[in-house]
Amino acid sequence: MDNKDLKKKLRKLKPILEKNYKVKSIGLFGSFARNEANEDSDIDILVEFSENIGWEFIDLKKFLEENLDREVDLVTIEALKPELKEDILRDVIYLLLSSEKCTTLPIELCNT
Repeated sequence: MDNKDLKKKLRKLKPILEKNYKVKSIGLFGSFARNEANEDSDIDILVEFSENIGWEFIDLKKFLEENLDREVDLVTIEALKPELKEDILRDVIYLLLSSEKCTTLPIELCNT
């Protein structure tokens, strides 16, 4: 699976992610975002929720792994290590954005 395939799969999952897991936005970072992923690469995903989901975070991780056929490293902005946060936020590629979030970003990022 390459970067393009991953983006397609995530966009197809958007209704489920928003309804069942309260996902507000999803962004890729790491090797898939840089188009450097290989068959052993995990998928690094930065997620933001519209409300607190608690333990369902674990269910979301499992759901993504099952549907993307890869190990997923799922993190929130709040959970990013301070020494990595700036680089990740600079390089993240947002794929799924709520309409609310799109009002604050350039239109080309609002490709939902």
